[in-house]
Amino acid sequence: MLARKKIRKVFWVWEYEKEEQWLNQMAQSGWLLDKIGFCTYYFVPCQPGEYIVRLEMHKHDADYLSFMQELDAEYIGRMAQWIYFRRKAELGDFGLFHDIDSKLKHLDKVGKVLAIVGVANLLIGLANTFHPLNIGWINLLCAT
Repeated sequence: MLARKKIRKVFWVWEYEKEEQWLNQMAQSGWLLDKIGFCTYYFVPCQPGEYIVRLEMHKHDADYLSFMQELDAEYIGRMAQWIYFRRKAELGDFGLFHDIDSKLKHLDKVGKVLAIVGVANLLIGLANTFHPLNIGWINLLCAT
């Protein structure tokens, strides 16, 4: 039976580079991301450094998945709007952002998600300030 490792770990939406770095450190130590769940990562054994893992906030797009497959990048899965790929390291690095414009476009997507979450927390927090338990401060803190 194939050994499998399950790790629960939380990354904030703006920490995607830290998450990607951690996933690649796992691959360097012989554990390859095989499946993704909500704050849950599933790994299978691999040769240390055999794969490179990348993630990107990207809407569902069959053409994009086909393009990545042409680059020999394997689709691992997605969690919400985040999509995960892996590729053999011997094929070379496969950065998903090749120029400043693509990086800025990605950061803009991340910023929009954060703005939506912030506004939602602000509205919920304001509505809950009149609640008898006075729990609105939690959402107002999150909105900040």
